[in-house]
Amino acid sequence: MTAAATAAVETAPAKNTHPLARLAARRVFEGVLTLFALSLLVFIATSILPGDAASSVLGKQATGPALKSMRHAMGLDRPLVVQYGHWLSGLLHGDLGNTAAGYASGGHVTVWSQISDKLNNSLALAGTAFVPIAVLSMLLGVFAALKAGRWQDQLISTVTLVPAALPEFVLGTVLLAVLFTWLDLLPPVSFVVPGTNPFSAGITLILPVLTLVGVTVGPAARMLRAGMLEALDADTVAVARMNGLSEWRVVRRYALRNALAPTIQVFALIAQYLVGGLLIVENLLGYPGIGKELVDAVTIHDNLEVQSVTMLLAAFYVAVTIVADLLVMIVVPKLRTGAPQ
Repeated sequence: MTAAATAAVETAPAKNTHPLARLAARRVFEGVLTLFALSLLVFIATSILPGDAASSVLGKQATGPALKSMRHAMGLDRPLVVQYGHWLSGLLHGDLGNTAAGYASGGHVTVWSQISDKLNNSLALAGTAFVPIAVLSMLLGVFAALKAGRWQDQLISTVTLVPAALPEFVLGTVLLAVLFTWLDLLPPVSFVVPGTNPFSAGITLILPVLTLVGVTVGPAARMLRAGMLEALDADTVAVARMNGLSEWRVVRRYALRNALAPTIQVFALIAQYLVGGLLIVENLLGYPGIGKELVDAVTIHDNLEVQSVTMLLAAFYVAVTIVADLLVMIVVPKLRTGAPQ
């Protein structure tokens, strides 16, 4: 066998790489590039804002040598390129740096120790909200598609889109007025004792969950309805109906399977929306989550914490997108055969 033939045989497995593996590798590479570009934009945006963490830490004492010393301790007197490189290097090694609050107390408090409990609280809230949003959206979307054009479809559309048309802070305020001021059923502030499980006082989750569900179910149900209508128009569904299968069996065995790909994408959008929705709902209702922590960090010009938290949220957003794309590839075989080379 010639050298050229041997080389061709050795490289054949690489050319025959599974389309799903190629897509996964490409999506991960694109995700890394996206996060790198975003890290640069976030760093530049926070660096050009007026004021800095050193001035916020010192307050009225932010003058002369004290300010210069604090800026040196926080590394704010170094060139921006050096600051960015140091932050990015730490980020890649899992070191998010120290918070301005730590310097204010005369010690060092890492960003991770500052946000870990808040992150757990936000995950608990987002997970609790995701389940009813996904279930209600699925049920209402499928039912509306099956009753398309009838009064049931119109009723679902009207009832779900009324709260969805309101911004989160408006719907949250309305629910607060009704459930606390008028009915006195729920506490006005969703407070969680630091270091405790947010589910230990589950009543504090009800109001923020209701707000997130209200603004999300309507659009999600409409998207699932559209996907289900398209699935019902598929040739396989028409053939199944001509073969005399009951409508329920047609929907369960064929339509729902055909609607699986758009359903995955809708669920991914719900998860991604919750990242942004938490920022508003947590601050409105005083819930001690990552969204409220981010706003507090912006207020005191703690750029390092703002940058790190933003990148964590962005990494979650990108990861959800990649996972959703791969799941769609798995459930739709023809996309695997047609994947980019």
